[in-house]
Amino acid sequence: MHKAVVARGMATEKQIWNQIQSTKNIQKITSSMKMVSAAKLKGDEGRRATAIAFNTWADQLNGPPMLLEGATFEELPQKVLIVPIGTDKGLCGGINTFITRNVKNCVKLMAAQGKECDIAVIGDKSRGQLRRVLSDKIMLTLTEVQQPGNFTLAGALASELIASGSGNYDAIVIMYNGFKNAATYIQKYKVIKPFSGEGENEPLLAYEFEPDTKAEVLVDLTEYLLTSQIFHALMDGAAAEQSARMTAMENASKNAGELIGSLTLKYNRARQSRITTELIEIISGAAALEG
Repeated sequence: MHKAVVARGMATEKQIWNQIQSTKNIQKITSSMKMVSAAKLKGDEGRRATAIAFNTWADQLNGPPMLLEGATFEELPQKVLIVPIGTDKGLCGGINTFITRNVKNCVKLMAAQGKECDIAVIGDKSRGQLRRVLSDKIMLTLTEVQQPGNFTLAGALASELIASGSGNYDAIVIMYNGFKNAATYIQKYKVIKPFSGEGENEPLLAYEFEPDTKAEVLVDLTEYLLTSQIFHALMDGAAAEQSARMTAMENASKNAGELIGSLTLKYNRARQSRITTELIEIISGAAALEG
């Protein structure tokens, strides 16, 4: 009877020890991932700063990005293409969840306003979340996006959107995570409308064009504008992704440390109980022999 108890105690003690070691290994991995993200963040911050300066002209034509929090989307035209920019990799907190939550909210509000929308998803994680509830709205998915991104990549993504029929919509709405600092990011959106209209609504009236070339120039400018806005959103989102992963891995490392402390205490108690049981058995055996 006593041997069975000791055996169970030893097995439990060994299991706790193994769990402590595996948790320590996880803590090492999460700590390393945090340091890697911190190193990558410096590069992403530099590329983001370049993209902001490069994209200034686009804001003058298109307007600055707007916050998704509290947005009613009443300013959107009748038919839009929503382009949420997420990540291909996980372990970065709720960065994809925040974007997909806003996409769902936008679809709901537009439906209430009698408007139409479709979705072109960039990023595997966002695709997985949206596919479960809005699969009928998804007309294009773009995954395994090259990291770190560049303007050439943004041009390829813009070409894919155009080839898939983005010109058939009254506007393209890009939703992305905007980097604020190493601990904070916020969700934003940009509304990109095509250059169209006649008379007083004719686009770019303040600019002069060569005769018979304005229509062609506007087509090229629309594609360039879309590329520039995607480029900025990608760079902003990449910096936000690394900052989110740093925070997530720091929290994971902290939680692992707390778990290790709790398991160590549990292990010491199990070990102490086993030693006490063995001492009692020895003393009881000696007393029996003397008796």
